Amino acid sequence: MRILLGVAGLLGFGALLELAPRVGLVSDRYAPPTSTILVTLAQRTGESRFWLAVADTLRTWLLGLLIAVALGVAVGIALGTVPVVRRATASTVEFLRPIPSVALIPLVVVLYGSTVTSTLVLVVYAAFWQVLVQVMHGVADVDPVARDTARTYGLGRLARVRYLVWPTALPYVVTGVRLAATVALILTITGELVIGSPGLGQEIATARTSGAVPAMYALTVVTGLLGVLANVATRAAERRVLHWHPSLRAEVAA
Repeated sequence: MRILLGVAGLLGFGALLELAPRVGLVSDRYAPPTSTILVTLAQRTGESRFWLAVADTLRTWLLGLLIAVALGVAVGIALGTVPVVRRATASTVEFLRPIPSVALIPLVVVLYGSTVTSTLVLVVYAAFWQVLVQVMHGVADVDPVARDTARTYGLGRLARVRYLVWPTALPYVVTGVRLAATVALILTITGELVIGSPGLGQEIATARTSGAVPAMYALTVVTGLLGVLANVATRAAERRVLHWHPSLRAEVAA
C-alpha cells in the first residue's frame, strides 16, 4: 500500500508539471511538460555519454560513502569508548559538524583543482559526520551494568568492543549509513555541478549553459531516481542486517 501511494504521488506530481505549461501557468521554455522531459530522457539513455556520466556519479558516490563509513565507525568507536577523549573532543565535533561542505569548495578547488578528488573530499566530509554522530550515540547507549560486568569478567578493550559495544552501536551505525548515503549523493551531484568533475552534475551544468532545458530536467530526474534507489537499497540492507532487532520485528509484525 505504501508503494502504491508513493507511485500515485509521483504520477500526480508529473501530471501537474504536464498541465502547468500547457495551460499557460508557466512558460514551456523554462518548464517543459513532463512528456517532453521523458522523451528527452529516453533519447539520452541511448547515448554512451549518458551512461558514462551515471557511472562516474555512482563511482564517486560509493567511494566517498565507503570512506566516510569506515572513518566514521573507527573514529566514533575510538572517541566514544574513552569518556575523557569523548568529552575533550565534543566541542571540536560540534564546531566542525555544522560547517556546510559546499563552503569548502573554494579550498578543495585550490588544493585539487576541478577534479574528482575535490568532489570526493566534499562527499567524505559531509557523510562522515552523519556516521560519526550516530556511532558515538550508539557507544554511549551501552548498558552500564553490562559494561561493568564485562570488566568484572576481565574482558579486554577489544573484546568489549566486539561483544558489547558493537552489537549495541550497530543499529545506530546502520542509521548513520542510511543518512550518509543520501547526503553523499547530494554532495556528489553538487560537486560535479559546481566544481565541474565528471558525472551527472557536470552534464546538468552543460545542458543549462547550452540552453538545453529539457535535457537539464531529464538529467535532474535521473538524480532523483538515483536517490530513490539509494534509499530503497539502504532500507533493504537495514532490514537484512538488523533482522534481529526489536524495532524491525515490530515493523514486520505491523
